[in-house]
Amino acid sequence: MQHAQATAGNPGNDMLEGLTVLDLSQGIAGPYCGLILRQQGARVIKVEPPGGDWSRQMGRIRAGQTAIAVACNAGKESVLLDARTEGGRAAIARLAEQADVVIQNFRPGVAERMGVGYDALATRNPALVYVSISGYGHAGPMASMPAVDTTVQAFTGLMHLNRDAAGQPRRIAFYLIDLSTGLYAAQHASAALFKAARRGQGRHVRLSLLETSAALQSYLMVDDAMFPDAELAAANAPTGLFAAADGMLYVSMLNDAMFARLARLLGFDDWLAEAELQSSAGRLPRAAELNRRVAQALAAQPLAHWEALLTEHDVLFARVSHARELLESAQCAQAGVFGRLPLAGIGEVPWANLPGMAGAVAPTGEAPALGQHTEAVLAEFGIGA
Repeated sequence: MQHAQATAGNPGNDMLEGLTVLDLSQGIAGPYCGLILRQQGARVIKVEPPGGDWSRQMGRIRAGQTAIAVACNAGKESVLLDARTEGGRAAIARLAEQADVVIQNFRPGVAERMGVGYDALATRNPALVYVSISGYGHAGPMASMPAVDTTVQAFTGLMHLNRDAAGQPRRIAFYLIDLSTGLYAAQHASAALFKAARRGQGRHVRLSLLETSAALQSYLMVDDAMFPDAELAAANAPTGLFAAADGMLYVSMLNDAMFARLARLLGFDDWLAEAELQSSAGRLPRAAELNRRVAQALAAQPLAHWEALLTEHDVLFARVSHARELLESAQCAQAGVFGRLPLAGIGEVPWANLPGMAGAVAPTGEAPALGQHTEAVLAEFGIGA
């Protein structure tokens, strides 16, 4: 549907310009899918219930916004419609019929009861790409259960994988599964749009937080099947988090040649003389021993000393930093990693550009206030107030 809207502030970010996306989703996974499509030039109309997307209540609130709501909805147009009323449902259906992409993350069956399920819309709009995101999938004994990122982390083993030194399972401290599901959803939508452009036939894309978590752990599950009697081991050694005299750094071993370079820079000639240590298979059983010796060596000098030496000897490492420090990084500045996002009542905040669009003049446009565009959008689509 060619409802043109300029990608204001985004010259060059026009790969999906001319496409209209109706985002019925709330939270993170669905809205993040819509955000990606918006950053690539699509127009995204976000339909919110009278209380707003529940992400507007997630976390600290300032000037009527939360960081999550801003980060997942910048540049969208907010339309407030009450799906509990006949008029609200009819308006949502009218908008959906005229969209190129619909995104929803209701529990299975809810969209159908609202009259905006895929079958109802595809009858009138065969080229429609319809994205359904669920927690545990659209079939099976858990399909109707509620799910969020953290409960899926627990159910799928990610919390077990992220155990602390005492063996206590821990949640990964950001919404990894939600954001990754949004990425997969945007990729599927783009692939389906390509098919629709060539053949005029849309697709119902279905995916879940459960599938995403499983996909992210694919190599871990293969490793577990290959070595069922052993806990997950590091891929190489020595590797890990180490304390220098004035901070922390992570050293990672890529291959045998890098191990030899690390041994030389640390003056560990005995490592170079031991045949067993010249292969990863020989080093892994002695990983704890190797790591202890690296830790003793690195503790004696400050970070700057080791950063210079590790760089000179081409050994993989990184200083452990706060994300805030990225904003001052010369690397991020030159690579165009961040832009600035205007927020009403707050000013500008940092914005990580969509990967592949480094150096964008501006991100996507301001994050909308609840229902900010209701009257204008409904009038444009010929829908009564």
